[in-house]
Amino acid sequence: MSEKAVSENRSENIMGTMPVGRLLFTMAWPAILSMIISSLYNIVDSIFVAKVSEDALTAISLVYPVQMLVIAFSVGTGVGTSSLIARRLGAKRFKDAEEAAGTGFRLPFINWLPFLLFGIFGSEPFMSFYAKGNAYIHDAGLSYIRITTILCVFLMLEVMIEKILQGQGNMVAPMICSLSGALCNIILDPILIFGLLGFPALGVTGAAIATVTGQILSLMIGLYMLFGRNNQVRVELKGFKWSLRAVKEIYAVGFPSIVMQSIGTVMNLSLNAIIMEISKTGVAVLGAYFKLQSFIFMPCFGLNQGALPIFGYNYGARNKERLMQAFRTTLFAAFTVMILGALLFQLFPDKLLMLFDASEEMLSVGVPALRTISLCFIPAAFGIICSTMFQATGHGFWSLYASLIRQLIGIVPIAYILSGKFGLSGVWMSFPLSEILGTLFAVIFISRLYNKEIKYMNE
Repeated sequence: MSEKAVSENRSENIMGTMPVGRLLFTMAWPAILSMIISSLYNIVDSIFVAKVSEDALTAISLVYPVQMLVIAFSVGTGVGTSSLIARRLGAKRFKDAEEAAGTGFRLPFINWLPFLLFGIFGSEPFMSFYAKGNAYIHDAGLSYIRITTILCVFLMLEVMIEKILQGQGNMVAPMICSLSGALCNIILDPILIFGLLGFPALGVTGAAIATVTGQILSLMIGLYMLFGRNNQVRVELKGFKWSLRAVKEIYAVGFPSIVMQSIGTVMNLSLNAIIMEISKTGVAVLGAYFKLQSFIFMPCFGLNQGALPIFGYNYGARNKERLMQAFRTTLFAAFTVMILGALLFQLFPDKLLMLFDASEEMLSVGVPALRTISLCFIPAAFGIICSTMFQATGHGFWSLYASLIRQLIGIVPIAYILSGKFGLSGVWMSFPLSEILGTLFAVIFISRLYNKEIKYMNE
């Protein structure tokens, strides 16, 4: 592509010209489809593992928070990079946008190091603590956690590539990357878990190998999308110099996002510890819930991915009308998704749990759990979209504070207190109660953002 063509492409960025409703749909649907497929392979992982045994499902449920932490570092750094690229493009700072992309591309290798060390040295003590003396849960979980943490660099780099592409308005290429890895994992899961087509039956270990293989395939396709095709923002491999300014701006949004998502890990670990003292089956139910709710939350997160560059671009361009129209449209779509999700969990909790070959005990625990927890879906929609606006406008710490209230300051103390009086029912009630607290915070700070920054944009 010639320099003139690149310049014309940059000046006519659809994020500043296309009608907002059509733009959001164009930007969001690939991310939504990608996230739904990703949710599908997470659920398929658990469905196949559950067919091995309920203890096998409990093992990967205990490991799930560590996977969330890997994703937190991957997505958080990627969101910071994507937000910075979008804002610099909106301000017509094209060289600075390429500087942000080049810097962000190299950060996953640094983020990988603590997980590599954890996989080698920390995974055994982790499983010994949570397995509570159950040898099968310990050994199965240990195998899964070692494979997925030591080799998580493939996931981290692939997510960064997706975010670099999304930051410049390309949502289709990231969808293709995610889709290919998810389908690979879905195909390999039964083959490696149960030993089909001449492969040995590897059980939970097979699920981990299938997951990493899918991540490697996604990365290979992502590298082609980034370097093998013309993009609005180029990533230079030779002559690169670290930009401390870019790192600082990336983590101004990215670090709060990492902490925000890591809070979910702390929350999950804390709830597992609380529930394990009451019921081993309760841990399996919580693990099943997190897999099932991803079908509802992931479309919302797909909306986030589509909306974040739109918000960031128009904030950088100082276009108040388009920014607020995009916010309202995204919020309406998120509420629609969450209302439908809440109805699904209220009406068919037993059918959802039977996807995991639920025993009678698991059904008796899980049906009221899903109905109670799903009450949090509707208020969560507002908090999620407000957090996206905070990130897109450079206020990542506000997203962090909202998540602290929703997932740590709120949910864990409430779960601990109520579990002492109401048992598992008290743990489940902590979800909607903490979400209400987070919504109140989001209302206050979105109003502050509008009144102090957005309201006077065009003046």
